[in-house]
Amino acid sequence: MTNPLRDKFIILGVTGSIAAYKAVEVASKLTQSGALVDVILTEAACKFVSPLTFQSVTGRKASTEADLWGGEGHVVHVSLGHRADLVLVAPISANTLAKLAMGIADNLLSVTVLASSAPLIIAPAMDVDMYNQPITQQNVETLRKRGAIIVGPESGHLASGLVGPGRFSEPIDIVNQARYILSRGGKLAGHKVVITAGGTSEPIDPVRVITNRSSGKQGYALAQASLDLGGDVTLITTTNSLPEPAGATLIHVNTAHEMLEAVLKHSTDADLLIMAAAVADFRPFRTASEKIKKEAGVPTITLEKTEDILAEVARKREQFGFPRRVIGFAAESESLVENARRKIKQKRLDMIAANDISTSDSGFEVDTNRVTLLFPDGTLQELGLQSKFETARLILEKASSWFEQG
Repeated sequence: MTNPLRDKFIILGVTGSIAAYKAVEVASKLTQSGALVDVILTEAACKFVSPLTFQSVTGRKASTEADLWGGEGHVVHVSLGHRADLVLVAPISANTLAKLAMGIADNLLSVTVLASSAPLIIAPAMDVDMYNQPITQQNVETLRKRGAIIVGPESGHLASGLVGPGRFSEPIDIVNQARYILSRGGKLAGHKVVITAGGTSEPIDPVRVITNRSSGKQGYALAQASLDLGGDVTLITTTNSLPEPAGATLIHVNTAHEMLEAVLKHSTDADLLIMAAAVADFRPFRTASEKIKKEAGVPTITLEKTEDILAEVARKREQFGFPRRVIGFAAESESLVENARRKIKQKRLDMIAANDISTSDSGFEVDTNRVTLLFPDGTLQELGLQSKFETARLILEKASSWFEQG
């Protein structure tokens, strides 16, 4: 799988905002991801941060206003603009935002943006009153209608001491948006991928639940790997604690029944379903309407089986043909391969990822997994100990080949 950012030429425009120092982190993260980052600083941006700072983290020249009329002549903006795979202006001030909306090209950054046909991402950062001005809102909307992707701003404490919208988005969120835009057109382009993540919670009373140790990390890694291949991803998740993969549609659920309903609803036209969530096998037969008091003694809780989501999916798939392909997960502490082989046959899966949770470095709550992939013809592939993202990458590489074959 190709990293969507690797070897891509990205123009990072930095304008006069107190948040300009945070653009250094944006430049650094893009560079660490393999992008070739050409920074353009406006005259005002140079008051906050120096070109040398950006050159230090990107290893490439950072251009300033002087370069517009320097040794390369006035065509420097043409070479920069035409080479760019993506133009990112972060932070963008109210002034530069207005210039771009009106097509004004009076400095190196604005004229380069005008000369480029690459996708444009802007991340506004300014004081709340400036951002809330009707003309600023109109300029944002004008750029949005022309196809610009707007990241932020967030609400929070601002440099002025005021609180409200205008705060620069987190650098990682901006980088992930760039990653998403550059991932379109991959092997899974035009294919809908539905992924489940996290552990369900089955209520005992309004306070207590039956749940499990699943963090959702593997499901989120699968979502990111699918996005990197160009897929249209719907992520059905029980967790709110992990960063949202940019570009994915998130559906939040809690219980096994809610997950069942979401899976059946969103997989009716899916090309691929990956059931990575740890779904409860049992739930309380009755949920107490009030908190159970310990003074009443130790309660007896009668359990019942939850719905078998993969079995329901198999029935729907046999009837309607969707989802076209299904991958399951099996978290096992013993008889890993035997249990997984039984499940792949019972649930009529195209692949099952058997996850060994018997060791401390694999499974729930850690960043690595030790997975064996099994297929209906009896073959298997041991992935060994890998990061959860690398595990996801290998799974999606195999899955994407199904669609290349038609």
